[in-house]
Amino acid sequence: MTSAGNGRVGRTLVAIACLLNGGVLLVFGLWALLLPTSFAALIDFPPYNEHLLHDLGAFQIGIGVSLCLAAVWSDATSVVLIGFLTAGTIHVINHSLDHELGGHAADSWGLALLVAVAAAGLIVHLRQARATKAGTGVDRTQLP
Repeated sequence: MTSAGNGRVGRTLVAIACLLNGGVLLVFGLWALLLPTSFAALIDFPPYNEHLLHDLGAFQIGIGVSLCLAAVWSDATSVVLIGFLTAGTIHVINHSLDHELGGHAADSWGLALLVAVAAAGLIVHLRQARATKAGTGVDRTQLP
């Protein structure tokens, strides 16, 4: 007999936790990003700040993507970089579209640089994982 933390039951529980929480964050993140006035009415934290709500949506979406990916992919480095790329890319777009709401002209460029560095890191990581798998027959990104 296996305990709840081991085997299929444990994996199912972990997947449910990741997918349920990831799904909830994706819903609320998309709501905050796409319908900020409606979302602001729900959370009722004055004063209303549209750009802040867009950013909140971006970060919730990034966390939601990370949680959902973690349910199906054991490569923590890839999962976290993809989550950051998701949130970071939306954040860059927010700063580009919301420039009239405040901030600095350089914000979009600085954030885009961070996203580019994360993308480069992900590409290198995935290439290294592929090379490791081809060279040894073991994919280290799948090990616990």
